[in-house]
Amino acid sequence: MNAPVAKDPVLKATACPHDCPSTCALEVELFADGRIGRIKGARANAYTAGVICAKVARYSDRLYHPDRLMQPMKRVGAKGEGRFEPISWDEALDLVASAFLKAEAEHGAQAVWPYHYAGTMGLVQRDSIHRLRHAKGYSRQFDTICTNPAWTGYIAGTGRLAGPDPREIAVADMVVIWGTNAVSTQVNVMTHAITARKTRGAKIVAIDVYPTQTVKQADLGLVLKPGTDAALACAVMHVLFRDGHADRDYLARYTDCPDELEAHVAQRPPEWAAAITGLSVEEIELFAHMVGQTKRTFFRLGYGFTRQRNGAVSMHAASCIAAVTGAWQYEGGGAFHNNGAIYTLDKSMIEGHSLIDPAVRQLDQSQIGRVLTGDAEALRHGPPVTAMLIQNTNPVSVAPEQELVKQGFAREDLFVCVHEQFMTETAKMADVVLPATQFLEHDDVYKGGGHQYILLGPKLAEAPGETRENLYVLNEIARRVGAAEHPGFGMSAREHIDWMLKASGFGSLEEIERDRWVDCQPNFRKAHYLDGFNWPDGKFRFKPEWTAVLAPNDGPMGPFADMPTLPDHWAVNEAANEEHPFRLATSPARSFLNSTFNETASSRDKEGRPDLMIGPKDAERLGIADGDRIRIGNRRGAVILHARLTEGLKPGVVVAEGIWPNDAYPDGRGINTLTGADAVAPYGGAAFHDTAVWVCKD
Repeated sequence: MNAPVAKDPVLKATACPHDCPSTCALEVELFADGRIGRIKGARANAYTAGVICAKVARYSDRLYHPDRLMQPMKRVGAKGEGRFEPISWDEALDLVASAFLKAEAEHGAQAVWPYHYAGTMGLVQRDSIHRLRHAKGYSRQFDTICTNPAWTGYIAGTGRLAGPDPREIAVADMVVIWGTNAVSTQVNVMTHAITARKTRGAKIVAIDVYPTQTVKQADLGLVLKPGTDAALACAVMHVLFRDGHADRDYLARYTDCPDELEAHVAQRPPEWAAAITGLSVEEIELFAHMVGQTKRTFFRLGYGFTRQRNGAVSMHAASCIAAVTGAWQYEGGGAFHNNGAIYTLDKSMIEGHSLIDPAVRQLDQSQIGRVLTGDAEALRHGPPVTAMLIQNTNPVSVAPEQELVKQGFAREDLFVCVHEQFMTETAKMADVVLPATQFLEHDDVYKGGGHQYILLGPKLAEAPGETRENLYVLNEIARRVGAAEHPGFGMSAREHIDWMLKASGFGSLEEIERDRWVDCQPNFRKAHYLDGFNWPDGKFRFKPEWTAVLAPNDGPMGPFADMPTLPDHWAVNEAANEEHPFRLATSPARSFLNSTFNETASSRDKEGRPDLMIGPKDAERLGIADGDRIRIGNRRGAVILHARLTEGLKPGVVVAEGIWPNDAYPDGRGINTLTGADAVAPYGGAAFHDTAVWVCKD
């Protein structure tokens, strides 16, 4: 696939752009002819520590892929047919501007919806779309695909989206990896956890809903039923109080209502949790005693277990355990989810904050299917969306309620421009397709949710063909549609980076070019909340006021009034029943990242095909053999894939790994046909791993 390259490459520094908390510091082989070779992890970066995932190490497969989009195109066939003809950039941008102005004239500016997400995590190339949005008064976007339940649940306790230095995993005596398959999705978590095991004899505990590679590498792997994590957390706290492992001095000083919590979890013994989680009483007792006897326990709390309708409650409950034991006091102890609050980056120039009109509606990213099919509630009782610009995301594959999404994109009165690297399923539904650069072909800057670094990602290679960076597209559209004047439209990516770093007190472009990254880690006392948690009284909240949690939101939504006041199992999930007896989790595949890497043969070969993991006893009962073609479904639709008999699953639980393209399935319907888009309490979010289905042999 790769053409021959010259000898003796030089190593150049950059950062991984993809939607992974590791945000790895990279070293790239650059040959004299300008071609890119292997990509490695930077050893000098204390978090990356020289280790990256295999899919990024093989990045030249994407960079030089023969199917990359290289020139602008306009649709000449029916929507979704995939027939396009090449046009010039000027013609393409003029078509886009004309369509946007037409939508605005007919229905007002809010009929245009710039839609984006995290195909790149670069702060300039990803977020400049907001400057166009605000400059024209186009519909805003409420981001709900990924983080809402997790962030809300964590902040509910600490008051702040930050925790202990993630590098402290390496000095922990126990690492609890809860609700994330770190081997596949956050490889550096495993790097530091294994260091702790080798150097300190630390134990690794992994908690998940199926026997992932992380569970298999753990000293203790706990496989529970989806959506039951809070029950496990309550039973653990029951044992901690019962057996004298609660740090009562710490509780009195640092938490809001320890006596009330103790009385509450006294009614939540392991026997109660075992019936809910599917774990044995012995497993729960063992885990609780390991936690109680190991003060230096680092809870690494992931996203996966929060993608449930009770996800915020589950995250909060899990985070409470470290407060009961007082693990926060110790290096290598505490509960960490994401370090977003430490950066305090001033993105006002990139995003055009001075242009924001708060009266402009926010449309829920996850409910794009409902928005595009005219649901009045999803449209916030405003005008229809009749024009879209899509960057950095592939909603026809990754958004929930896929049947509605496809119906919406098939509308003849909807104009869609997609700026992409490959002809994704969303691009196939577009009227205009624009070719996009990849991360090594433009300048950008990144921050690590899973660590504490700001990292520079400089342009290292020339953009091929007629590919253009996001910033170029946004600035050119703004000029053509008469957007309000803003200095950000006249700045290059490098100028934006320099402005933001200086305005935020993090140096300058010149300094980060010299140093490669900025370490923003707060001191130990602040990171461990030793001077109090981020609430007015300095107390960790066992009893949060859910609608007062300082997390991103568009107002309370979902059944927020019914949320438990103390950590508890909240039975609000999509329950299995006689008609839909199985619970489905749609978990990440190791060789894909959302729908990115779907196009590379190396990733597809490693993943094989879309399969459904099902327990042997469940399969036998249904007359299903390994490899059989099967059908799964619910009221939202049905999907055909193949059975993969998997030991270790709880009865009634099935798992489909990876967001495969819809066309990888026999009938063209992907796994998100089955997932719902109803808002998760209290602040929205998509419950991708919370789906009830039936299963039968096809």
